[in-house]
Amino acid sequence: MTETTTLRICLRDPIPQIAGAARYLDEAVSAHLDKRFDLAEALIRRADMREIREWTESLWGPKTPHKKYRPIAMHRDERVPLRMPTAAEKSVTDITAILWDTCHTRNDSATNQSGLFKRAAWWRTNPSQHAAFQAMWVQYDRILPHARGDDNSLNDMVITCAPCNYGRGDYTLEEVGLIDPRTRGPVRSTWDGLERFRDLPAK
Repeated sequence: MTETTTLRICLRDPIPQIAGAARYLDEAVSAHLDKRFDLAEALIRRADMREIREWTESLWGPKTPHKKYRPIAMHRDERVPLRMPTAAEKSVTDITAILWDTCHTRNDSATNQSGLFKRAAWWRTNPSQHAAFQAMWVQYDRILPHARGDDNSLNDMVITCAPCNYGRGDYTLEEVGLIDPRTRGPVRSTWDGLERFRDLPAK
Protein backbone atom coordinates (compact mmCIF):
# COMPACT_ATOMS: atom_id res chain seq x y z
CA MET A 1 0.00 0.00 0.00
CA THR A 2 1.12 3.57 -0.61
CA GLU A 3 2.31 5.64 2.31
CA THR A 4 0.68 8.71 0.76
CA THR A 5 -2.39 9.97 2.59
CA THR A 6 -3.36 12.79 0.20
CA LEU A 7 -3.96 11.80 -3.40
CA ARG A 8 -2.00 13.76 -5.99
CA ILE A 9 -2.55 14.68 -9.63
CA CYS A 10 1.07 14.05 -10.67
CA LEU A 11 3.87 11.84 -9.40
CA ARG A 12 5.85 15.05 -9.10
CA ASP A 13 4.72 18.61 -9.81
CA PRO A 14 6.22 20.00 -13.03
CA ILE A 15 9.04 22.48 -12.64
CA PRO A 16 8.79 25.98 -14.23
CA GLN A 17 11.59 25.18 -16.67
CA ILE A 18 9.21 22.84 -18.54
CA ALA A 19 6.86 25.72 -19.36
CA GLY A 20 9.87 27.81 -20.37
CA ALA A 21 11.11 25.07 -22.67
CA ALA A 22 7.64 24.79 -24.21
CA ARG A 23 7.80 28.50 -25.10
CA TYR A 24 11.22 28.06 -26.68
CA LEU A 25 10.02 25.11 -28.75
CA ASP A 26 6.90 27.00 -29.83
CA GLU A 27 9.07 29.93 -30.90
CA ALA A 28 11.40 27.50 -32.69
CA VAL A 29 8.53 26.20 -34.80
CA SER A 30 7.51 29.76 -35.69
CA ALA A 31 11.11 30.56 -36.64
CA HIS A 32 11.29 27.42 -38.76
CA LEU A 33 8.07 28.38 -40.56
CA ASP A 34 9.65 31.77 -41.27
CA LYS A 35 12.74 29.93 -42.66
CA ARG A 36 14.94 31.32 -39.88
CA PHE A 37 16.56 27.95 -39.40
CA ASP A 38 19.57 29.08 -37.35
CA LEU A 39 17.27 30.77 -34.84
CA ALA A 40 15.02 27.72 -34.74
CA GLU A 41 17.93 25.44 -33.95
CA ALA A 42 19.25 27.81 -31.28
CA LEU A 43 15.83 27.87 -29.59
CA ILE A 44 15.57 24.08 -29.67
CA ARG A 45 18.94 23.76 -28.00
CA ARG A 46 18.02 26.43 -25.43
CA ALA A 47 15.05 24.29 -24.41
CA ASP A 48 17.38 21.38 -23.61
CA MET A 49 17.74 22.23 -19.91
CA ARG A 50 19.68 20.32 -17.28
CA GLU A 51 16.94 20.97 -14.70
CA ILE A 52 14.37 19.24 -16.91
CA ARG A 53 16.60 16.21 -17.39
CA GLU A 54 17.04 15.95 -13.62
CA TRP A 55 13.27 16.24 -13.13
CA THR A 56 12.64 13.46 -15.66
CA GLU A 57 15.30 11.20 -14.19
CA SER A 58 13.77 11.68 -10.74
CA LEU A 59 10.63 9.99 -12.07
CA TRP A 60 11.85 7.20 -14.32
CA GLY A 61 15.50 6.87 -13.31
CA PRO A 62 17.00 4.07 -11.21
CA LYS A 63 17.10 6.19 -8.04
CA THR A 64 13.51 7.44 -8.14
CA PRO A 65 11.87 7.65 -4.70
CA HIS A 66 8.43 7.26 -6.24
CA LYS A 67 8.66 3.47 -6.40
CA LYS A 68 9.58 1.72 -3.18
CA TYR A 69 8.92 -1.89 -4.17
CA ARG A 70 8.25 -3.95 -7.29
CA PRO A 71 4.54 -4.76 -7.71
CA ILE A 72 3.51 -8.33 -8.38
CA ALA A 73 2.62 -8.60 -12.05
CA MET A 74 0.40 -11.20 -13.69
CA HIS A 75 2.14 -14.00 -15.55
CA ARG A 76 2.40 -13.19 -19.27
CA ASP A 77 0.22 -16.17 -20.17
CA GLU A 78 -2.60 -14.74 -18.04
CA ARG A 79 -2.58 -11.25 -19.61
CA VAL A 80 -4.82 -9.98 -22.38
CA PRO A 81 -2.59 -9.41 -25.46
CA LEU A 82 -1.35 -5.84 -25.35
CA ARG A 83 -2.31 -3.48 -28.16
CA MET A 84 -2.25 0.25 -28.78
CA PRO A 85 -5.34 2.22 -29.92
CA THR A 86 -6.16 1.84 -33.60
CA ALA A 87 -6.24 4.78 -36.02
CA ALA A 88 -10.03 4.64 -35.98
CA GLU A 89 -10.11 4.77 -32.18
CA LYS A 90 -7.72 7.73 -32.14
CA SER A 91 -9.91 9.65 -34.58
CA VAL A 92 -13.25 9.36 -32.76
CA THR A 93 -14.99 12.70 -32.33
CA ASP A 94 -15.34 12.38 -28.57
CA ILE A 95 -11.68 11.56 -28.09
CA THR A 96 -11.36 13.94 -25.11
CA ALA A 97 -13.97 11.88 -23.30
CA ILE A 98 -11.82 8.78 -23.76
CA LEU A 99 -8.22 9.96 -23.63
CA TRP A 100 -7.66 12.09 -20.56
CA ASP A 101 -4.57 14.20 -20.04
CA THR A 102 -3.16 13.03 -16.72
CA CYS A 103 -0.16 15.37 -16.60
CA HIS A 104 0.57 19.03 -16.10
CA THR A 105 3.48 18.93 -18.53
CA ARG A 106 2.82 20.02 -22.10
CA ASN A 107 2.67 16.98 -24.34
CA ASP A 108 4.52 17.18 -27.64
CA SER A 109 2.46 15.10 -30.07
CA ALA A 110 4.26 16.17 -33.24
CA THR A 111 6.84 13.65 -34.35
CA ASN A 112 10.26 14.69 -35.61
CA GLN A 113 9.60 15.31 -39.29
CA SER A 114 12.32 17.90 -39.83
CA GLY A 115 16.00 17.11 -40.17
CA LEU A 116 16.72 20.25 -38.15
CA PHE A 117 14.59 19.16 -35.19
CA LYS A 118 15.92 15.62 -35.46
CA ARG A 119 19.55 16.77 -35.31
CA ALA A 120 18.87 18.97 -32.31
CA ALA A 121 16.58 16.72 -30.34
CA TRP A 122 16.90 12.96 -30.80
CA TRP A 123 19.79 10.59 -30.18
CA ARG A 124 20.09 6.93 -29.25
CA THR A 125 20.40 7.03 -25.47
CA ASN A 126 18.30 8.72 -22.79
CA PRO A 127 21.16 10.93 -21.51
CA SER A 128 21.85 12.18 -25.04
CA GLN A 129 18.24 12.97 -25.90
CA HIS A 130 16.74 16.43 -25.68
CA ALA A 131 15.49 16.95 -22.11
CA ALA A 132 12.36 18.93 -23.02
CA PHE A 133 11.30 16.51 -25.75
CA GLN A 134 11.71 13.65 -23.28
CA ALA A 135 9.60 15.41 -20.66
CA MET A 136 6.86 16.28 -23.18
CA TRP A 137 6.87 12.95 -25.04
CA VAL A 138 3.19 12.01 -25.29
CA GLN A 139 2.26 8.44 -24.31
CA TYR A 140 -0.83 6.27 -24.21
CA ASP A 141 -1.18 4.73 -20.77
CA ARG A 142 -3.64 2.55 -18.89
CA ILE A 143 -5.32 3.35 -15.60
CA LEU A 144 -4.84 -0.30 -14.63
CA PRO A 145 -1.40 -1.37 -15.89
CA HIS A 146 -1.40 -4.11 -18.51
CA ALA A 147 0.78 -6.29 -16.29
CA ARG A 148 -1.82 -6.04 -13.55
CA GLY A 149 -4.80 -7.15 -15.67
CA ASP A 150 -5.91 -4.34 -18.01
CA ASP A 151 -8.24 -5.57 -20.78
CA ASN A 152 -7.44 -2.95 -23.50
CA SER A 153 -10.69 -1.05 -22.85
CA LEU A 154 -10.70 2.48 -24.29
CA ASN A 155 -12.37 3.68 -21.11
CA ASP A 156 -9.21 2.69 -19.23
CA MET A 157 -6.88 4.67 -21.50
CA VAL A 158 -5.28 8.03 -20.75
CA ILE A 159 -2.70 10.33 -22.29
CA THR A 160 0.33 11.05 -20.16
CA CYS A 161 3.89 12.29 -20.46
CA ALA A 162 6.65 9.71 -20.75
CA PRO A 163 8.21 10.41 -17.32
CA CYS A 164 4.89 9.74 -15.56
CA ASN A 165 4.15 6.71 -17.74
CA TYR A 166 7.50 5.04 -17.18
CA GLY A 167 7.76 6.37 -13.64
CA ARG A 168 4.49 4.72 -12.58
CA GLY A 169 5.33 1.52 -14.45
CA ASP A 170 3.23 -1.40 -13.22
CA TYR A 171 1.91 0.37 -10.12
CA THR A 172 -1.78 1.10 -9.69
CA LEU A 173 -2.90 4.66 -9.03
CA GLU A 174 -3.64 3.76 -5.41
CA GLU A 175 -0.15 2.34 -4.87
CA VAL A 176 1.51 5.60 -5.91
CA GLY A 177 -1.09 7.89 -4.37
CA LEU A 178 -2.57 9.37 -7.57
CA ILE A 179 -6.16 10.37 -8.16
CA ASP A 180 -8.04 8.78 -11.05
CA PRO A 181 -7.74 11.40 -13.86
CA ARG A 182 -11.15 10.39 -15.17
CA THR A 183 -12.72 11.97 -12.09
CA ARG A 184 -11.72 15.47 -13.22
CA GLY A 185 -11.82 17.42 -16.46
CA PRO A 186 -8.96 17.35 -18.98
CA VAL A 187 -6.18 19.91 -18.56
CA ARG A 188 -6.79 22.39 -21.38
CA SER A 189 -4.43 25.03 -22.77
CA THR A 190 -3.52 26.79 -26.01
CA TRP A 191 -0.53 24.48 -26.50
CA ASP A 192 -0.83 22.81 -29.92
CA GLY A 193 1.75 20.07 -29.35
CA LEU A 194 3.82 21.63 -32.17
CA GLU A 195 1.27 20.12 -34.56
CA ARG A 196 1.67 22.94 -37.10
CA PHE A 197 5.21 21.65 -37.60
CA ARG A 198 4.25 18.03 -38.28
CA ASP A 199 4.06 18.04 -42.08
CA LEU A 200 6.90 20.43 -42.85
CA PRO A 201 9.56 19.06 -45.23
CA ALA A 202 13.07 18.56 -43.87
CA LYS A 203 15.44 21.47 -44.37
